[in-house]
Amino acid sequence: MLKAQRLAVLPIDSYDLDSEFSIVDDHEYGGEYDAFTFGSWSAHVLANGSGADSDTSFRPHDGRMALTELGKKLPGIMSLVTEHFPLDRLQWVRIFRASDAILAPHVDFLEWEEPGTRLQIPLRTSPDSLHSENDVVYHLRRGEVWKIHTTDPHSTRSSAETARLSLCLDFSGADEPIEIRKDIPATEPISIVERPEATEAELEELLGADGNLTPESMRSDFRRFAEFHFERRSHAAMTYDWYEEAARRTGDADMVAKARVFRTYCIEKRADGEAFHW
Repeated sequence: MLKAQRLAVLPIDSYDLDSEFSIVDDHEYGGEYDAFTFGSWSAHVLANGSGADSDTSFRPHDGRMALTELGKKLPGIMSLVTEHFPLDRLQWVRIFRASDAILAPHVDFLEWEEPGTRLQIPLRTSPDSLHSENDVVYHLRRGEVWKIHTTDPHSTRSSAETARLSLCLDFSGADEPIEIRKDIPATEPISIVERPEATEAELEELLGADGNLTPESMRSDFRRFAEFHFERRSHAAMTYDWYEEAARRTGDADMVAKARVFRTYCIEKRADGEAFHW
């Protein structure tokens, strides 16, 4: 059962955003979330608590949001935000860019006592861009407003040639609903992606019975475990079970320990400001 919710559909075609997409495509990313990400994935801050371009690591804050220099260059995208969403609880406005990229399955807001509300609205996407939550894989269409269920393991993958751009809005408070204005009727059913069951042979190939996982390849090899979750019916957290089992088969206790620490960091427990180092 999918816990994420499609809240609305925005009339995104009424906004001329292509020139602003080019600005985002060319904008530099500082790599704050590299431990979680594989391939070309980046986060670009349009508004935060300080208005500083250098303030890029998400955290809750008190008070109103302020535009960054990037946000000031994207008036069309910011109009989409201000015309359809309330601003009193809105804390962060970001765009996630993904091209041939995947995120490690993760749980958001582990660092803080109270989770917020995270909405995502794809601005540029294709059917090759997918989200997952627990054992469900689904596609967010352009202009759909989704409340992401952030406290269960979830992930995203984009294998499209053109980079996916997704608007991410973070609001304070997890329980109070977000009032969305000027939306349009949803005309298509939610897009759930069916995946076949994994065969024993496929699992053996994934786990690397020949011991091809090494300390040097642990980071790059994790991607194939995350990819497998999108290709075969499985729970997102199984990614870490497979990864740890592959490490165990090498007989290297340090690799097993690192696999366990990465699981903890991504989906179980993470301190504010804590970083994982490959």
